[in-house]
Amino acid sequence: MMKSIRFGLALGLLTGAVFFTAHAQQAHVNLDWNPQKNSQNLNPFGANVISPEVHDDHRVTFRLKAPEARQVQLTGGPILLALKADQPIPFRKETDSLWTLTVGPVKPDMYVYRLIVDGVTVVDPNNTLTGFSDQPGYSQLVVHGDGPAYYDARNVPHGTVTRHVYHSDVLNGEREVYVYTPPGYSPKKKYPVLYLLGGSGELASTWSLDGRANFIADNLIAEGKAEPMIIAMPNNQVVHRMDPRHLERSFPLFEQELRKHIVPFVDKNYSTRADRRSRALAGLSMGGRHTQLVGFKCLDLFSSFGCLSSGDPDTEKNSADFLNDPDVNRKVDFLFIGQGTHEVNTIGRRAVALHEALQKHNVRHEYYVGGDGAHDWSTWRHLLYYRFLPGLWKAKNQ
Repeated sequence: MMKSIRFGLALGLLTGAVFFTAHAQQAHVNLDWNPQKNSQNLNPFGANVISPEVHDDHRVTFRLKAPEARQVQLTGGPILLALKADQPIPFRKETDSLWTLTVGPVKPDMYVYRLIVDGVTVVDPNNTLTGFSDQPGYSQLVVHGDGPAYYDARNVPHGTVTRHVYHSDVLNGEREVYVYTPPGYSPKKKYPVLYLLGGSGELASTWSLDGRANFIADNLIAEGKAEPMIIAMPNNQVVHRMDPRHLERSFPLFEQELRKHIVPFVDKNYSTRADRRSRALAGLSMGGRHTQLVGFKCLDLFSSFGCLSSGDPDTEKNSADFLNDPDVNRKVDFLFIGQGTHEVNTIGRRAVALHEALQKHNVRHEYYVGGDGAHDWSTWRHLLYYRFLPGLWKAKNQ
């Protein structure tokens, strides 16, 4: 049995929304592009202090009431990178109970952060913007610019995101897939489909919630920079991440899930161009490895690929058939390899290795490094908006 849910205000995935800017922002009244600018000096509902508070000069103040704490620190890779800090930043105790820290200015973007209280890493208990994924909790900091960013809800036509729940015979359980349909979607028209995968610890919803994929697609379509498309966002977690046989089991299982359930379901329930030239597979981190180690073997299903912040360290061995296929450049319409500015010399070495293997075998592809982020959502939102979605389907339309 298939169940589906169309999301509205609860998740901020709107159809036909009108965007309003209020002089004094209030949390969760509108889909605000500056939700942590507190013009009215109001505590979040249920909170005892304002934290974080983003000022107009892009400085940020964090606060925590913890009278018994001996030490409070700010941590989290994305925010520390933005602040050019190589270790957690200590708070100062202002009163008998209140700890505060003001940092910045910080470049406008969305950042993950956590607090360390007496050695225990926790979310900011006063922040209503929190992450939702298959990993320990985190808090979101939104540093606003002068208006909505490329990943925000703008006053443009909006598509719809629908959650589908289905039974998988491959994995013997109930699974979910989120499907974005573009503004003006009509069953009378056929659409190409992007299958967009998360990383290790991400859930099917994360590309919409943290990645803002639906708003990014809305904005690109409104700007005339991307073709209207369906985006299917499945859960590509098929084996527990800590399973000792994770790599051995994950890739064949996910290929079966794609072939038996995910692709057939989307083609059955949506008005798709159901051919390989109109299907793309892309993902971040682990999802990028799925793209390479599953997608490159499924050229009967897909002709376009995106590997974001990813690559297999054994590319020459595990993708040998793809690399040595004399017709690969005829079979592949678009192949994108991208990563963040600050991950090239760390986990990004895998993407470099994939890029170099493709170069060695003369496989046509686009390689890009940019966005000023590292292995985080700042990078993946940037890659999706500035490079990958605008590059899709061009070969078919030329």
